[in-house]
Amino acid sequence: MANARLKDGIAAGRLSPAEYRANFADLHPPLDEHEARVAADRCYFCHDAPCVTACPTSIDIPLFIREIATGNPLGSARTIFEQNILGGMCARVCPTEQLCEEACVRQAAEGKPVEIGRLQRYATDHAMAGGVQFFSRAAPTGRSVAVVGAGPAGLACAHRLAMLGHDVTLFEARKKAGGLNEYGIASYKTVDGFAQKEVDYVTAIGGIEIRKGKTLGDGLTVEGLLDEYDAVFLAIGLGGVNALGAKGEKADGAADAVDFIAELRQARDLSKLPIGRRVVVIGGGMTAIDAAVQSKLLGAEEVTICYRRGPEAMKASTFEQELAAAKGVTIRHWLQPVRVLSKKGRVTGIELEYTEEKKGRLVGTGETLKLECDQVFKAIGQTLRSRDLDGAARRLEFERGKIRTDAEGRTSIPRVWAGGDCTSTGDDLTVSAVAQGRDAAMSIHRALMG
Repeated sequence: MANARLKDGIAAGRLSPAEYRANFADLHPPLDEHEARVAADRCYFCHDAPCVTACPTSIDIPLFIREIATGNPLGSARTIFEQNILGGMCARVCPTEQLCEEACVRQAAEGKPVEIGRLQRYATDHAMAGGVQFFSRAAPTGRSVAVVGAGPAGLACAHRLAMLGHDVTLFEARKKAGGLNEYGIASYKTVDGFAQKEVDYVTAIGGIEIRKGKTLGDGLTVEGLLDEYDAVFLAIGLGGVNALGAKGEKADGAADAVDFIAELRQARDLSKLPIGRRVVVIGGGMTAIDAAVQSKLLGAEEVTICYRRGPEAMKASTFEQELAAAKGVTIRHWLQPVRVLSKKGRVTGIELEYTEEKKGRLVGTGETLKLECDQVFKAIGQTLRSRDLDGAARRLEFERGKIRTDAEGRTSIPRVWAGGDCTSTGDDLTVSAVAQGRDAAMSIHRALMG
């Protein structure tokens, strides 16, 4: 494998099978019963707990931890699922260090919060492993709802609507349901096909039909759905990727980080997934971190993240930035891309300009540097494309380039709701998308039942 590691360009099989297995093992191994009880005993079970306020889905965190502490993991799982039916995935991917755990009283007092995320995983895994279902469908209402997009928001909405007795049809563009949970999150955060196991768990309630390979604009329109269904919920995510705005960004070896992560997540054999020896990632969010870390884990020798502002402005959490550094990724700040360098159409490097803030505005200094690399991944944000909405784009109202909704997820089109990243209230967090899907379902239910 040594020759493969030294080879310039983009190559597969840089590591041994054992190295691939070790590199992509579970980032946070699950707690066993004893570890969970010890971790739960650290909770103060606060009244008016700040961790609950910090959770977008408002899970009763002190209650579910107390249930673990008293030896009732199934009761704990029910408490979690009542508010967040995708609690298993959120336990794995939520930036808890910025949400519930940052607000934890133990964090303020000792600098070490209760391990809320790992305890949530312990409880939800216990229920899912046993196939325990806590919710059943209400009596049929005779009403039907179309949910477009089977990501976190769509799944949460579908489950709550089905539980309330409505018939739900989920339309999903890809071959698998799950959205970003299946295609957009680092492999080491969700191992052993967990995303699909969760889809199966959520849809086991019944009353939910999933139709795959269906997307708006390809024989599917909002107007047509409104003719067939009583309500529509749009959870289509973001299909476009922002351009670098740099010369030469179409060179072979320059790619979107989201596509790279999706390909990796669907790869059955990581040894067949090519990666550059030297990789540069442009961006400062979670996608940039995931792409950079996984590049390193695939065998890239040098991986550099370049971000146009300082570390405090990065959307990626401090934990994620430290994880990248621990895996050998170099993070460089105050740099923006100017030109992707290439030879015979293939990436050979990237030219970047130093930046600075002047009077609150980011400006280039005119000073540049060049980094040699074989591969460039852009992770500078995704956008909502009007074509992803077909003709409905003409009737929808937009805010900051996304669908504008009210507090309940209602759009400007009667009987159409929306939630998740495609809306102006979306913040690229799985847990927030779940909350929006759940709350929109309740709004839809009230509208349908008068």
